[in-house]
Formats: sequence, C-alpha cells, structure tokens
Amino acid sequence: MYGFVKVAAASPIIEVANCRANTNRIASLVGQAEERGAQIVVFPELCITGYTCMDLFVQKSLLENARRSLLELVETTKECNALCVVGMPFAVENKLLNTAVAFQRGNILGIVPKTYLPNYKEFQEMRWFTSGSKLRTGTIRIDGKDYPIGTDLMFKSGEVVVGIEICEDLWTPVPPSSLLAMQGANLILNLSASNEIIGKNQYLRSLIAQQSARCIAGYVYASAGFGESSTDIVFTGKGFIAENGVIVRESERFNLDDKLITDDINIDYLEHDRIRNTSFTPLSKHDILGAVRIVPFELAHYSGKFERQIDPHPFVPSEDAMLRERCEEIFNIQTFGLVKRLKHIKAKSAVIGISGGLDSTLALMVTVRAFDCLNIPRKNIIGVTMPGFGTTGRTYNNALELIKSLNVTLMDIPIKDACIQHFKDIGHDGVTPDVTYENTQARERTQILMDLANKHNGIVIGTGDLSELALGWATYNGDHISMYGVNVSIPKTLVRYLVEWTAKNMSDEKTKTTLLDIARTPISPELTPTNENGTIQQKTEDIVGPYELHDFFLYHFMRFGAAPRKILYLAVRAFNDRYKEEEIKTWLKVFLSRFFAQQFKRSCLPDGPKVGSISISPRSDWRMSSDTSVAEWIDF
Repeated sequence: MYGFVKVAAASPIIEVANCRANTNRIASLVGQAEERGAQIVVFPELCITGYTCMDLFVQKSLLENARRSLLELVETTKECNALCVVGMPFAVENKLLNTAVAFQRGNILGIVPKTYLPNYKEFQEMRWFTSGSKLRTGTIRIDGKDYPIGTDLMFKSGEVVVGIEICEDLWTPVPPSSLLAMQGANLILNLSASNEIIGKNQYLRSLIAQQSARCIAGYVYASAGFGESSTDIVFTGKGFIAENGVIVRESERFNLDDKLITDDINIDYLEHDRIRNTSFTPLSKHDILGAVRIVPFELAHYSGKFERQIDPHPFVPSEDAMLRERCEEIFNIQTFGLVKRLKHIKAKSAVIGISGGLDSTLALMVTVRAFDCLNIPRKNIIGVTMPGFGTTGRTYNNALELIKSLNVTLMDIPIKDACIQHFKDIGHDGVTPDVTYENTQARERTQILMDLANKHNGIVIGTGDLSELALGWATYNGDHISMYGVNVSIPKTLVRYLVEWTAKNMSDEKTKTTLLDIARTPISPELTPTNENGTIQQKTEDIVGPYELHDFFLYHFMRFGAAPRKILYLAVRAFNDRYKEEEIKTWLKVFLSRFFAQQFKRSCLPDGPKVGSISISPRSDWRMSSDTSVAEWIDF
C-alpha cells in the first residue's frame, strides 16, 4: 500500500483480576480491528489481568488464570491476520515480569518484558515485578513449548520492524525504543497504564510525538482504560498514533466504552528520512544494546479503508495560530538572513524590482524590516517599477502605492522603448509573443536593477520563490539572478499567506489595503499584452498548472523522495474534490519534466536563506546533474 501500514491502539473495559472476561473483551476488539483492516494491534499494559491487581500479582491463581486466558485468546483469534500485542504478568527464573506478548494467527511469537519499573508516588511496581534487564534466559516455556523472551526482541516483516516498550520505559532518559530504533525498529508499540492527573495528558502527548521524531519511527500507544480500580487513581484509556513527530490520531478520553483507534503509518517515508539522516545509526549492532534477536512475522495484506489525512497544502499549517506563528518565524529568518548579508558587505542601499505581485511584495517587506533593524533609512531602498507590454493598471498602481506608503525611494522606468530597440537589434518583429519576446523584458529589468545597484553601491534583492525555481519558471540571467534571494526557499502557496500576514500586522491602513489587494491578484509574469479590458491575460497557472498541485508534488518528491505513483495516489486523495485523477497525472508529468529539464538554473542560484524543510539550493538540500534523464520518473 505505497509503504503504508495500518495500525491500531485498543483499550478494553477491564474487570480487575477477571482474566477470562478481559480476554473476551480483547478478542472482541481484535475482531473489530481486523474488520477495519488493522495489520498491527497493541493493547494496554497488563490488560489480561488488569494493572491494579497489586498483591494479587503474586497469587498463583491469578498467574495461572492469566496464562490460560492468554492461550485461549491466542486460539480464539487464530483466524485473525493482525499481529497482536497484549500485556500480562509472567513468572520466569523465580522473578515476576511485566510483559508484552506478541501473537498472530494462533501462534505466540515472543514476549518482551518491561525494563524500567516505576516505584515512586502512586506507583509501586518493584513490590511485585523485576526488570527485564535482570533476565538471564532467552526463552520461556509455556505448556511444553519454548518461546523467545527478552528486551532484545524485534519483530520483522519486510520493511516493517516492530519494537516494543512498556509504559515507564518511554519516560526514561534513554528509552528502550531509542536503542531499538537504532537497531532498525521503525514502528514502536507501547503498552501502558498511565493514570490521569492535571496536565499529564498534554505532557504525554508531547513525549510521544518527540520520541517518534527522535526515533524517526511510527509510535502506537495504548493505555489502560475504564474498569481499572479507582482506589487512588483514574484511568481513561488513552490511545495515540504518532509518526515522526506528528500525532496523527488520538482517542477520546473520559467515556465508558471500549476504545479503538486506527490509522496509517508511512513506513516508506520513515525509511527515506533514516537514509537521509546519516547520523541516525552511528552505533554498531553490538554497542549499548548488544545483538538483537529478530522474530519474523507475516504482515497481513492491507485491506482496510485508507484513513490517513493527506494535507493538500503541506507547506501551509491548517491551524490559524500555527500559521501565524509560522509566518512570523519565516519572515524573521528572511529578515535576519538579509541583515547579515547587508552588514557583511557593508551595503547601505538595496534595489528591488516591484511588480505589484506577490513575490516582489514579500521581498520588499522583508527588505524594509531588515533596514529598520539596521537603522538604515528606508529611503535607501530603491523600489523600481518597470512597466512593460503586459503590465496592468492594477499591479502597476499597487506597486506605486506600496512603495510610496512604505517611504521607499521610487524609480519608475518603463522598459518598452528599450525592448523595442533590442528587438530591432536582434531582428525580432517585436510583435510575436514568443520566448524571446518575454525574456527580453525579464533581462532588461534585471540589467536595470543590477546597474542601479552598482550606481548606488547597493545590492539587488531577488524576488523569485521556491516553486518558480522548481519549475524553472524564471528567465535565465533575468529574474533568475540577484545578489541575495530572500524568497528562494518559500513555496508559492505560502507566499500569499506571508503577504496577508504582513498586511494584518501593519498599522498603516493604506499599506494594509494595498497588501491585501496584492494577495488577491492572479499570479502572472505580465510579459504578454493585456486583453482588451486591460486586465491580465497571461496567467501562470493556466500555462504550467496550479501551484497548489506543484507545491504538493514538490513537497513529496523532495522531502520524502516519493515515487511518482505514490505522489499521484496521495494527490488524488488530497485533491479529490477539486481535480480529476487524469488532470493531476497530467500536471505531475509537467512538474517532473520541468523539474529535471530546468536543473541548470538551480545549479547557479544566488545565495538565500533556507527557511523550511526543503531548499533547492545546490549548497543545501538539492544537488543533481543538469543532464539527468527524466524517463524513469514520467513512465508511470
């Protein structure tokens, strides 16, 4: 399933010390998980007996009942294909262990004991249990059969490698999951019995997210639920599914029902990030943890409904508060990158071409902020409007209004006459709107900016964004070139939000109004003549395709190295209400073809700050031969 594995976290209602009733509940939830297509299901710590049995744990009757109930559970669920993991006590070597038992299709695969036992405040596990690290044997005999047991077990099926830890293990400075991950585990299961106290759930949530990020792994957490003893503490059956720092699913707390949550973990992307992060596995297989034992299992066929929510705009946070925070952070990174460059070259002026479009507007706002930080007068910023054959009244007037309201020096230099003379010089008819017609204007504008920068001992601020550079939608030695590109790693879908954010933070109403109108203006290079109404005729997205699609393709292609078929699969689900599959496929091929063909422009990019998870600079995230064939990528 394109590298996805469906996992489940289940929390049954528990009757303390009633093993048969508990396993019946567990079996029911296994069946429900199977119906949803779950391939791996994890249950809470000590769920067969209940976590709060206390001194009953050393009663032989309870231990025998737990063992018999486990075997009945394994037999009852033998028709189920999912890998199941449940918690129960086991006596081994005159020690009582708090363990996780993995089983599938009627067979016990292995048993993992808890390493760290809490013995503080409301917890007193050392009264009954011994750490699994004290175990000397590697096997345990159950009804005449030997099964592997130990903290060194991992369960493997193809690319899926499962590691197990139990509750308190996660809260320690070096959790077992960290060591298991460094030995190859990419999916961590945690069987827990975590009680509710004020603020703990928020802390736990962040702890799980952080651990999944640190391990570059999926993390499935199931905690004891309703039915545990309320003598001193309350349990609510928390369940979390996380992937590489993100909580993708969590259960509702405080209700009286069994709980079951399912979602999809992208093992494919986790493996990609581990390959890219060359510091992830510096240890040899015998360091710290020692050699691990691999227990094979057969991952069930993916048959459930695809549940993972695919964000159609992965560069843009969906929550307003996070979006505001992200915009502020990006704007500051842009600003301080430019501040450093201005200080380093001792520049006291800057030149920037202002078109009245999104990119140049954002670049101007960043430049203004940088000059304010350095206490350099804004008049030292030269905002240049260069109307050409396709410039509209709307964009031209917005450019003028913005420059004036920001107290930036305005220079208005029409380029038509210069371009007409150039057309004559090179033998162009000056009418045919071909590539030469368009690029002549772009290069004329760049020449003006560069020469003004020389004249005023300043620096040309680049305006091109990440999406344009990915598509090669820039004129080589035209708008492709600058002395510092502040937008170089900001995708087009995010530029609009940044402009809106700057508008909302402006105290001057005139500037705010202009910025908001710019944010609503269609994207266009305005290099071909306007229509009879004087409005934009050349709309970029009509030519190269929707930027929201291209940014989606770019994100999954560069961030995770996803194959085209997988990108198409994800895009169809992300944009199913806006684009048909064939349309998405067409634009994906356009993206790939342009991305490969236009590498030569990215190989000589000017400097600019990296602000997010993707940079296309040859000095940062992306190096590729300019002669690379796209054939293997567009044949899908």
